[in-house]
Amino acid sequence: MRGEKVIRDKKFYKFFMTLVVSLAFQNLLVYGVNFADNLMLGAYSEKALSGSALCNQIQFLLQMLVVGAGEGAVVLGSQYWGKKQYEPIVHIIGVTLRFGVGIAAILFLIVFVAPDQVLNLLTDDQTVILEGVKYLRIICFTYIIFTATNILTASLRAIGIVAIGYMISASTLVINICLNSCLIYGRFGCPQLGIKGAAYATLVSRCVELIIVIFYLKYREHKLNITLKKLIKIDRSYCKDYIKVSLPVLLNQAQWGVAQMIQTAILGHLGAAAIAANSIAVMVFQVLSVVAYGAASAAGITVGKTIGENNLEKLHEIVTSLQVIFLGIGIISGCLIYMVSTPILQVYHISMKAQILAKQFMCVLAVTTVGTSYQMACDNGIIRGGGDTSFSMKMNLVSMWGIIVPCSCIAAFVLKMPPIIVFAILKSDQIYKTIPVVIHLRKWNWVKKVTRVEAEIV
Repeated sequence: MRGEKVIRDKKFYKFFMTLVVSLAFQNLLVYGVNFADNLMLGAYSEKALSGSALCNQIQFLLQMLVVGAGEGAVVLGSQYWGKKQYEPIVHIIGVTLRFGVGIAAILFLIVFVAPDQVLNLLTDDQTVILEGVKYLRIICFTYIIFTATNILTASLRAIGIVAIGYMISASTLVINICLNSCLIYGRFGCPQLGIKGAAYATLVSRCVELIIVIFYLKYREHKLNITLKKLIKIDRSYCKDYIKVSLPVLLNQAQWGVAQMIQTAILGHLGAAAIAANSIAVMVFQVLSVVAYGAASAAGITVGKTIGENNLEKLHEIVTSLQVIFLGIGIISGCLIYMVSTPILQVYHISMKAQILAKQFMCVLAVTTVGTSYQMACDNGIIRGGGDTSFSMKMNLVSMWGIIVPCSCIAAFVLKMPPIIVFAILKSDQIYKTIPVVIHLRKWNWVKKVTRVEAEIV
């Protein structure tokens, strides 16, 4: 069978690993911003840490929606890139920005008008909610800025431009850490604002991100030659193309983001210690799994480009090779999470109960990360990059709402099981979803050309 061969083209591995390293570094810097907030607030106060952790679930929902909107541009854009057609990509970016910014504006209005009510859905601890509201009233102003920046960088990623991503993220990380130090603790003559200081630091960082990407598009990018006029005056016929590809991804990311908020709410009703422990464990996981997510993004670009080039023989070899790479990344990432679980907790000023829970949660993640690195990268990278954007939505719909959420609710609130058991149930899908992913990959019906034929290009 052709699909069982491993590709031996050194140019492929060089191209792919360059993308992986660049995207992983970008993800590391992105998560580094959140990790800086998490770490510095954790050293300041457990309540402040828990409050920001709840607010970050709303940010996570937005991030999932933005990824959903941006991935449509990546899937379409990478295939047009493979065909060496750039003009349609600009129209697609314009459509994507309209969808993404519209979603961010709706979420901003909800949070701005009713921050208390939103956080009450996630926990019943009023001291945590009080801290969270302080953070949320400021951080909500980053939503539209964050969305515009990330959609533009995702669109550039579709044509292989990834350097701008980590340039932006690096500047954000440096600014955020410096301002956090000044505003959380009141150093260098600045007021001591606690959790509000972390929010102001993030707001300033997001503004700088957008300025950098606008400068890059205006003066450094010469393939697409994007201008504000081009983004406004788009060919609206591309809306149909975009919706066809992006809507399943957007719905999948939306339900995934909502499900993660529900998971946080389940743990949130088990006490502040569980919230803090979950925040620490998940943050460590995010930082140490950046290579897996970078590999998934790189796989999507590589697969889409190969399909655009109409090189299906090479695609079989690429898919087999990628699966081996994903599995290796998962094993290494899991080992790293386990190794850093003890030393990282020494930095946090949290209760002994929260420390024990965080250690247990990280041990669970050390195991499930192997599954995540394989099935997530195959699903979001190979299958989605191949043009099949609905498979993930269907699989996660059944998995999350038919299995994970009801089982974890029963475990937490009916059987009154310990938080570690509830957490393990919440993360178990990362292992069993490998089965449907492998089956779907072997069918090869996920290869779909989503670009227009030459005669239709405007």
